[in-house]
Amino acid sequence: MNPSPLIIEPTDGIPPGRRRCEAAERKGLGHPDSICDAVMERISLALCREYLNVFGRVLHHNVDKGLLVAGRTSPRLGGGEVLEPMRLVLGDRATYEYEGKRVDVAGIAEAEARIWFTIHLPHLDPERHLIFQNELKPGSPELVDIFAKQAWCANDTSAAVGYAPLTETESLVLEAEKYLNGQEFKRLFPEAGEDVKVMGYRQDQRLDLTVAVAFVDRFVPSGRAYFARKEEMRRTLLDFLRGRLRRLQEVSVSLNTLDDPNRGEAGMYLTVLGTSAEGGDCGAVGRGNPVNGVISLHRPRGAEAAAGKNPVSHVGKIYSLFAHHLADRMHRDIPGLEEVTVSLGSQIGRTISDPAMASIQLSIAKDARREDVEPAIREIYEREIRGLDAFVQKLVSGIFPIC
Repeated sequence: MNPSPLIIEPTDGIPPGRRRCEAAERKGLGHPDSICDAVMERISLALCREYLNVFGRVLHHNVDKGLLVAGRTSPRLGGGEVLEPMRLVLGDRATYEYEGKRVDVAGIAEAEARIWFTIHLPHLDPERHLIFQNELKPGSPELVDIFAKQAWCANDTSAAVGYAPLTETESLVLEAEKYLNGQEFKRLFPEAGEDVKVMGYRQDQRLDLTVAVAFVDRFVPSGRAYFARKEEMRRTLLDFLRGRLRRLQEVSVSLNTLDDPNRGEAGMYLTVLGTSAEGGDCGAVGRGNPVNGVISLHRPRGAEAAAGKNPVSHVGKIYSLFAHHLADRMHRDIPGLEEVTVSLGSQIGRTISDPAMASIQLSIAKDARREDVEPAIREIYEREIRGLDAFVQKLVSGIFPIC
């Protein structure tokens, strides 16, 4: 197969950051979809470590079909109770046996899931509040055989896209969720659960954020306390964001907008465990944030869900992260680039370091010229694609967060 040429062309339209309207969303750490992504990715990385330890190589697995089935709780002021545990279904394919040696895939998967919940959802006890259902099965012989080859081959025909930089709106949405789930905010507001969602709407120079924060009921003694603390949270987040405005002139925060003080406990966002997955909402891999952390309405996005997929052969995962990496490197290293979008396409069976399609779209600053930046674009692309094996090893080690 002949190498595909790198196509460089101007971007179509106005970059999102300069449009009059923009929308971006971030699902937080304790959102049911984010939970599924994070848990299944942790399981994949643990299997990679075990395969390397036992066999000296990463074997076939894709554990990207996680489903979190909501349980049932009875939240109430001062502390409610869990009536029915959640169920975490761990699904897809993994190698249980190779060259006469076995790996305890099910045991590793369940243990790693328990560790994640213990670390990240402190109000949830995985022993009491979760049921684990292992549906990880052995893989197909043809896909397993990919891992016997010397050069990593794409396991699918797939396309991915990445871009840089984030707009100010996207950055603020991302920073808002991380702040709400950060240690300092939790110290100030222990009633703030981990299930957070931030939606940002920008019109011209004004950004309006609609934020949902699940309250942990045992830290809320009364309705008056709930609404007082909610307002304190809102003002604290607003002060945090105002200190990070660059070009935007104004930001507003609305918090838990479904609340109604006239409806009693039914008019408050109360949870027992800090996540809506306890009784109100299910979660699934691929419905959370893309690999760069922000769901943006005005950006291109691939169809692949990266979490839990094999980091050495699943080209949808590799190219999704690599495209963002390439775009970021080009934007940071080459003066005169306002925005970079990288598209990569694979062909099943073709080595991952030889994309079947590679396209780069540029938005160039007014004081720069395409002929000045294009040689540097090609140099970075060729250097990084030669180093793709090293990039994959970083994926195996978990250096690049994907949630």
